[in-house]
Amino acid sequence: MEQELMQDIHVALKLIDAANAADPTLENGQPAALLYGERMSAEAGRLFPDASDVLRIAARGQHVERWLLKRADYPEGKEGYHAWRREQGRRHGVRVAGIMAEAGYNAEDQARVGVLLRKEGIKRDPEVQALEDIICFVFIRWYFADFAAKRSGEDLLKIVEKTARKMSAEARARALREFDLPEDFAAVFRD
Repeated sequence: MEQELMQDIHVALKLIDAANAADPTLENGQPAALLYGERMSAEAGRLFPDASDVLRIAARGQHVERWLLKRADYPEGKEGYHAWRREQGRRHGVRVAGIMAEAGYNAEDQARVGVLLRKEGIKRDPEVQALEDIICFVFIRWYFADFAAKRSGEDLLKIVEKTARKMSAEARARALREFDLPEDFAAVFRD
């Protein structure tokens, strides 16, 4: 039975990778969504080595086929951005649930991955919170420097504050240990 379970997750991750390999946006010569998924899996394994299959699959599929829903198709501003993000979460949940079905996972696991990818119950559901912590660590480790280069100091501090608020207390403490943050950013993680 254990052998079969490992085969299922291997199949699910391969199917997510195959979908993300079609991303036309390249980063370091690789499809950006594929690279992001690999980074999410690596961070999930590091932060939550005993994670459930559902959390591991949600981490890998968090941006599955993200490029298919263009941000430009939604209105400018915060409201348009949030609508785009909600629809991305919904689409990712449906797509990853379908992949899990193909890999042999039951309907309960398929429904559960949707909950994680839509971030339902953040701060209340430990697995949803774990996924958010993984997302935040990937952002800080791999994307923050480029992101910061395009923003003013004041805007950047607001983004750091929002990121820290999304994280669990344990993840904020760990981020302080693992990242050399400027004092004004570090202070946000200590609050």
